[in-house]
Amino acid sequence: MSKQHLLTPYHKNIDLKNRVVMAPMTRSRADNEGKVPTDDLHGLYYEQRASAGLIITEGSQVSAEATGYINTPGIYTEAQVKGWKKVTKRVHDQGGTIFIQLWHVGRISHPDFHDGALPVSASAINPEAKSFTPEGFKDTVTPKAMTIEDIKRTVKDFQNAAKNAIEAGFDGVEIHSSNGYLFQQFFNGCSNTRTDEYGGSIENRARFFFEVLDAIKEVIPQERIAARFNPSAHNVFGITVDEDTIPTFEYIIKKLNDYNLAYVHLSEPFTDVSDVPFAVSEIAKHFRPLYNGTLMINNEFDKEKGNKVLEDGDADLVAYGKLFISNPDLVERFEQDVDLAEWDEDTFYTTGEKGYTDYPKATE
Repeated sequence: MSKQHLLTPYHKNIDLKNRVVMAPMTRSRADNEGKVPTDDLHGLYYEQRASAGLIITEGSQVSAEATGYINTPGIYTEAQVKGWKKVTKRVHDQGGTIFIQLWHVGRISHPDFHDGALPVSASAINPEAKSFTPEGFKDTVTPKAMTIEDIKRTVKDFQNAAKNAIEAGFDGVEIHSSNGYLFQQFFNGCSNTRTDEYGGSIENRARFFFEVLDAIKEVIPQERIAARFNPSAHNVFGITVDEDTIPTFEYIIKKLNDYNLAYVHLSEPFTDVSDVPFAVSEIAKHFRPLYNGTLMINNEFDKEKGNKVLEDGDADLVAYGKLFISNPDLVERFEQDVDLAEWDEDTFYTTGEKGYTDYPKATE
């Protein structure tokens, strides 16, 4: 391959040395009482991968209420901010750029995380999924439908988390509006049966997300804000596609043209949706014409597919997940055409350095 588009710099609201992005991935290494990222684990892990054009951290909860998985770091306490400061410094010292993903799982949680209280969601509908609790995977429960007061409080939680992120040294934030978590629970009809201003019409179902976005841009520049969406998520985390699903995301993506975001991050379908009515199989191709800003695409890309989607003009940046777990030097391996190392799935969500910081670089 004479030219790799993946390895070219990118300059549009966000300045990146290449277009290879480390996707956000839950890794469950914050196994301490305060859910604090640590220098020796999180700091080293992200530092090792700082040759990426951009690192997006694992989802980090914006409040205690937002928690739904064990050992995931937060961004709502002073201790967590101090912990993340060490991480961002290590990445910046290596010339890297790093955003934090702001996360609220909504109904994909369990009373075990909330002293017996119900998790919250758009409506009181059980996703019939699993929650990863301190006692292992448990069935999800019927959540509490959020009150207007709950929604307003959560908007403030996201705003405060964004302020904390900048204080911690992050270059920006990504709002996790994807994968069946809280915002997608408002977007999709299968999880939102509200009859107030947050339900019913497409505009109403998107309202909560835009209230959060508007609150965040009050405290940090728009060019340091991004958002992630999974339009054709189907039969994952209790989400199903219906006739309003894609039009809802089309409305959201088009409306985001009124903002000046760092990027919009889209995922190709996690499952085969070719026979699913109303679903879209090729997300980048479908949404590229609708969005004028920087478009990032993710899911199951390798080097060849990544270069192709950029060459075709269907995206500007490509996010890689599992390849970055086992190849901390993924960019260098792409550049030098070096074989990629296999990942160990058994260590994705365990604790400690095994399967986390012990993958060697090709030069080692």
